[in-house]
Amino acid sequence: MSDAAPSRRGAPPGPLPSAARATAARPAAPPADGGLLGSLAPLLSEWLPRQRWFAGKGRPITGFTLVAATELLPAPTGGTAPGLVHLLIRAQQLGSPGPGGAPARGTDDCYQLLLGVQDVLPPQLAPALIGRPAGGPLHGRVLYEALADPRLAAVVLERLRLPGRLGPLRFAREEGTVIAAGLAPRLLGAEQSNSSIVYGETYILKLFRRVCPGTNPDLELPRALAGAGCRRVPTPAAWFEADLTGLPGPTEPAGLSHAAGEPMTLGVLQPFLPGSADGWQLALGALAVRADFTASARALGHATAEVHGALAEALPTVVLRRPQLERLAGAMTQRLDAAADAVPALRPYRAALRGAYEELAELGRAGRTWSAQRIHGDLHLGQALRTASDGRWSLIDFEGEPARPLAERRRPQPVARDIAGMLRSFDYAAAVGRAAGTAWSDRARAAFCEGYATVHDDPREEPRLLRAHETDKAVYEVLYEARHRPDWLPVPMAAIRRLAELPAEDGAHTGPPPGGGDLRPDPRNPV
Repeated sequence: MSDAAPSRRGAPPGPLPSAARATAARPAAPPADGGLLGSLAPLLSEWLPRQRWFAGKGRPITGFTLVAATELLPAPTGGTAPGLVHLLIRAQQLGSPGPGGAPARGTDDCYQLLLGVQDVLPPQLAPALIGRPAGGPLHGRVLYEALADPRLAAVVLERLRLPGRLGPLRFAREEGTVIAAGLAPRLLGAEQSNSSIVYGETYILKLFRRVCPGTNPDLELPRALAGAGCRRVPTPAAWFEADLTGLPGPTEPAGLSHAAGEPMTLGVLQPFLPGSADGWQLALGALAVRADFTASARALGHATAEVHGALAEALPTVVLRRPQLERLAGAMTQRLDAAADAVPALRPYRAALRGAYEELAELGRAGRTWSAQRIHGDLHLGQALRTASDGRWSLIDFEGEPARPLAERRRPQPVARDIAGMLRSFDYAAAVGRAAGTAWSDRARAAFCEGYATVHDDPREEPRLLRAHETDKAVYEVLYEARHRPDWLPVPMAAIRRLAELPAEDGAHTGPPPGGGDLRPDPRNPV
């Protein structure tokens, strides 16, 4: 496939917007609609909220804006060959009411969609159906989730194999990397905030669904680690992005500004690690037979410390002083208050939990400082893979918490945030494996810290910093579980009760207390 727009082998009734077909160095205005968006809006209003990766569940969609439309593969009429249309769509939604019942502030999130186009949908693709638009350039044709169609998933890989530009889309490949043609695609079924396709058990493509201007950390950090010689993280082989310079950009949540003018990272192709298992699977396997997990946890702690060290070497670090620590504590307090407003079960503990954040701010006022650097940002057992052949741990999925603004995810932070997430993940595994209240998680947490201390300082030596981050994580988990999995709410609430009662100085002796963990079970192998 060439880097120019593919030749048309037939056409839908009416052209797609001109920006969808023209190869241009820099689009200067939003694509002409040509009736496309109006015809898709009724279908997308029904289909989008049902997708696991849609971030605006529970809030009505009030409208759409077409950011970009690109025809990756034209669909001929009267045949069985599919077409492929890439869309960037901004979904306008009412926001949640502010504190004290203040008027809701709307959000304007941008989503990446890949639509298959056919006249008749084969029975095996029926679950991927989106619908038939009435009117517009795709009038009467069947639209469906393109990633479910191996023929169209292969088109995406072909684009990544041959770097170049197509309209606003830019495809890039790591220098010196050769990607084989004809690798069979396999869509992974465990959807989270993104979609993943495995190609020939050799590569995995992670497609981001909710996108915004700026380099996604899942591209930025693995490339930086590769440059630093760290082999604990698979190196990206190829990626693609949208250059929307000159077009209005989507807004970040909560009114935060976005990195105007920067390209949007849309997808990253990385090596796939066949025969590996993630830490969540391994931990539950050990729990099922009541096996010890300390050796694995210790090795994982060592691997995590190696990654942190390489990130500190490859990217700038900063020192957090009084103003930064006060802002950090203030942001944690705001998240606690918002969560307590939404989840009544959290309210009795609000004052005690605030104390963990205030202790952090007080240390800053007393002259205490901490270093901050780029970190993983959403570290838990599901984000670590161990290969069966050599028992080596690798870390994956550096996107960070997708619900947080990109600017926040790219900000240097204390490594305690990653460590707290992993420690809590051990507790979550213990709860799911019916070992809560036993010594299993205590031993795993201690071993992880011991392994980390073979490379860097033992994180238990900073109990107040660790407690504040663990509390912040537990608050996030409570809100997540209350919204998405109410039956799981007791797990993080157990952590909340313990953290609310824990004197900070105790952590220096015994390590962090048992608690919940932000580990949404994910059976996929998401390298």
